[in-house]
This record gives sequence, structure tokens and C-alpha cells, in this order.
Amino acid sequence: MQTLVQHALEETLRLLEIPSPTGHTQAICEHLARRLSDMGFVPVRLRKGGVLCTLGGEGRPLALSAHVDTLGLMVRQIKDNGRLAFARVGGVSYQALETENVQVFTRDGRSYTGVVQLMNASKHVNRELDAHKRDDTTLEILLDEEVSTRAQTEALGVAVGDFVSLEPRARVTPSGFIRSRFLDDKLSAGILLAVADAAAQGRVRLGRKTTLAFTVYEEVGHGLSAGLPQDTQDLLAVDMGCVGEGLACREQQVSICAMDSSGPYDESMRNELIALARERGIDYAVDVYPSYASDASTAWRAGCDVRCALIGAGVYASHGYERSHVRGVQNTLGLMLALMGSECLE
Repeated sequence: MQTLVQHALEETLRLLEIPSPTGHTQAICEHLARRLSDMGFVPVRLRKGGVLCTLGGEGRPLALSAHVDTLGLMVRQIKDNGRLAFARVGGVSYQALETENVQVFTRDGRSYTGVVQLMNASKHVNRELDAHKRDDTTLEILLDEEVSTRAQTEALGVAVGDFVSLEPRARVTPSGFIRSRFLDDKLSAGILLAVADAAAQGRVRLGRKTTLAFTVYEEVGHGLSAGLPQDTQDLLAVDMGCVGEGLACREQQVSICAMDSSGPYDESMRNELIALARERGIDYAVDVYPSYASDASTAWRAGCDVRCALIGAGVYASHGYERSHVRGVQNTLGLMLALMGSECLE
């Protein structure tokens, strides 16, 4: 299992290096398709975006989903001083945006680095700096280019509607903590890729027909609204497990979500996951998420006749600079394999 955990971290770190704010996911979908093809599978690219890949196995068809789109920004206005006003893509926290490094992608394929700053951000000049609210009317993007007028910025090819990605700042500490933006949900996607590679090499034996669904547009509410195989009986959304005040989950655990803002998940499937966790000694928590929705709830809204459940490694500071732990990855892997009826032969 330790080899599988390490491989999941390696896959995650590669995914985190690829900018993929919702709506700007072509590069990461190409990476996924190429990676799965190299393993010997035949991935399918969806017209909407996203990648499906059947790993094999027989009986009780199961789909495992993880989304690879992330929170981000979009250029809303080029100001007279050449700086950029932005709109949020997804629900990124304003408090976590200030002083973040960004990359702006133009329509003609160029990109520019920059930083999000509060207007008049010099402490030696602005005595009210700490008192200002942080939102899209007070924060702006400064490009790392010598521009001071709208015309100069437009001459770079920057335009309204350009996507902006945030630097993930990924790292794994000696104590096993994983810190990065976008562990929601590239950590889960890395876990799925590790399972796929292990299945391809015969290190994981599949106990039922298993399909992986890597989705996009999850952060804006319609990730897995299309593309789920018709024969799917169970859908397990593998996303982040919430860690915070009033919840039981820790970063070292796998979280099983009983209900979120979209409503309850399938009771029988949830109870099956709890029973499997107890049987295999997997460290888990059951929680109700106050402000959350997933690919599974989207699939239900789209009319998919499947059982749905939601699990994920515990993640703290969601939609900000997030933190999880390698033991959370291990417990998530263990519960996934149990539901798959699979055996890890490492």
C-alpha cells in the first residue's frame, strides 16, 4: 500500500503543475488521456471536456469520479492604469487571494505572470491598509510587465475573458502533510491515476467493472452532468473530505459524507462504506457538510439512476491554501479498493 500511496502523491504533484481553472482545462485533459494511454488503456475524451476510462473487471459496474478543474479567476476589466480587475471562477476565498502569484492566459496562446494585490498596497503609504475589505472591487492583478496604461496592456494581447490561474505552491513535508492549493480535487485525481497504473501492472486486482471519470466544470456545479456509462450501478465521488469546526474528520482520515447542501447521499451505499472501513481497520469519519456539492449530486440532478456516495481524504482550509496528510491518502485508497472489491498485491 505504501508504494501506491507514494505513486498517488507523485501523480498529484504532476497534476498540480498544470494550470486548469474551470473552463481552461484542455491541457490537463490531454495529460490525463496521454497518461492513461501510456498505461495501456483506451480513454475517451468527452465533447464537454473530461476523460472517461474503463479499467476492466466484471460485474456490478462502478464509476469513480474526481474533478480536475480548479478555482481560478477571469479578467473582467483592463483598468486605465494597465492593471486588471477580475471575476472569480468558482468560490475561491478573497482572503486567500491577496499576494498570490498568478498566470494570465491570452486568446492567442501567450501567458504572463503577475500578482494579486490590494489597491494602494504599500504599508508605508496606506495607513488604512489593514482595515480595507478584500473583494473584487479592492483587489487587482498587477502584471509582471512594464505597463501603466490600458493600451499597453492590450498590446500584450490581454483581454476581457482571459483565464487566470493561481500558483498552487505544492509541497509534502517530512511529517507527511501535503500543502497546496487545489488538493480539491487533484489529490483525488492523483489517487485514481495511481489505482489505474496499479491495475494496468497487475498490482491491483479488480473485483468489479470499474470506470474512472475525470470531470471538469465541477467547481461551477455541473461536472458529471453528462458522460456516465449507461450500465453504471454505483457512483463514488472521490473529492475532498471537509475538516473544520463542528466536523469530526481530520486530515489523516477518509471522510464519508452523509449529506451536503444538495441533500443526503444513498444510505445503503454509505452504510456499505462504513462497514467496509470497520472491517478493514480504515480510519474514517462520517460528517454532514454544510456548504458543499459534488459530481455525485450533479449526476443525480442530471437524472442518472445510480447509487451515489461521497468520500475523500480530509482537507483543511478548503478553497484556500489547503492541507491534507499521507495517511488520509492511504485511508482513502483503502476504502476505494474495498468498494471496488479489489485486492492490492503489493
